[in-house]
Amino acid sequence: MLRRARALAQSAYERLLERELSDAPSHVAVIQDGNRRYAREQGADKTEGHREGAKTTEALLRWCEDLAVEEVTLYAFSTENFDRPPEEREHIFDLVERKLRKFADADRVHDNEVRIRAIGETEMLPDRVRDAIDYAEDRTAAYDKLYLNVALAYGGRAELLGATRDIARAVDDGELDPESVDADTIEGRLYEGPTRDVDLIVRTGGDERTSNFLPWHAKGNEAAVYFCAPYWPEFRKIDFLRAIRTYEHRAESWRRTRARRALTLVRALGPEASQARRILGRFRDALTRQEREAVEDDVDVVAD
Repeated sequence: MLRRARALAQSAYERLLERELSDAPSHVAVIQDGNRRYAREQGADKTEGHREGAKTTEALLRWCEDLAVEEVTLYAFSTENFDRPPEEREHIFDLVERKLRKFADADRVHDNEVRIRAIGETEMLPDRVRDAIDYAEDRTAAYDKLYLNVALAYGGRAELLGATRDIARAVDDGELDPESVDADTIEGRLYEGPTRDVDLIVRTGGDERTSNFLPWHAKGNEAAVYFCAPYWPEFRKIDFLRAIRTYEHRAESWRRTRARRALTLVRALGPEASQARRILGRFRDALTRQEREAVEDDVDVVAD
């Protein structure tokens, strides 16, 4: 009876959170931490923790589809994970192989037009995992409704280092003018995968760090970050909705800050602050009523 009451209360709270949300992030990146600790606390083998975590991953994709998230990046296996015991590594590789093939054949993936891609130093992975990657990417290559990036043998520093080396070689070979190197140049040499900047990073398991994950796409975009205590197998839809609420608060704060900075510039520079005036036009709704009235009284804001 008590369990049923808790389930009903949780379901009601989920519905309340969903009604409160107004704008889901476009790109969510997830650090699925805590599988091994979950298994240890359950008195089970580590492999059981990874299996239970895989079930949560499938649920997460359903939640993202329901909320119209456009891109998901999962931190499945880092370069540091190669230091784990051989038996555990092989189990993870077996699980990744099976899940990639299962996802690639799933009706839900094709009905929702999910494109699967792997990012990372995939040449370091066993042949069977690379074959599964090729299979999943080939089977979903024509889709573009939801992008699913699986970070395998991934390390953010290694990604940036590789891009830097590519640029240095191109400059040394005379193929690239060093004066022309900009953000687009670097981005074009990163792993093929993410199509947009990260809006929200979620990390489970209690640790409050982003662990070398997508430094270019997340930190450069000042992504919102949500840390939570549940281990990945225990992560619930309620936790995900709370993470999105954190993103919305962060996004609203960002809009308000930009609008206020633009208002200050317009007041200081007047007609010369054309870019600031455009920003005000885009974000004026983020201001308080008094600030909006000041905009209307003091400046002629031109919206985009």
